[in-house]
Amino acid sequence: MYRTEADLAALLPLRPNLRLVKGAYLEAPSVAYARKADVDAAYERIIDLALGGGAVGGAVYCGVATHDEDAIAHTIAWTRANHIQPGDRFEFQMLYGVRPKLQARLIAEGYPVRVALPFGRSWFPFFMRRLAERPANVAFVLGSMLRG
Repeated sequence: MYRTEADLAALLPLRPNLRLVKGAYLEAPSVAYARKADVDAAYERIIDLALGGGAVGGAVYCGVATHDEDAIAHTIAWTRANHIQPGDRFEFQMLYGVRPKLQARLIAEGYPVRVALPFGRSWFPFFMRRLAERPANVAFVLGSMLRG
């Protein structure tokens, strides 16, 4: 959403524990980026702003919740360039069963990875709702299962 950077800047003085996620919902072009390239660029700016900590000097903790290898590579490059150690102020967060080889690689490289597992009686409706929110998620999940 267009307002996310300003919302984040306003939150940073509170030193929050953040979970940064690219939305899966189709929003009106009047409130959110419509093109994938614009969404990706905005997500990277938000990662940079959160990890940089704004005026609070980096005292926030970020869960970078994505399976997008470009966003992960961006996070790794930014944190290395700014001398932030894995687990110091960030972790990667992913869904169970989606890109398990990527999760294992990140862990082997020393990055903390938190894996979310929908649990309980409503796990299947949750999963189906996530797929229905954005039809491209079906192709993403199938591709992830094949790629690992």
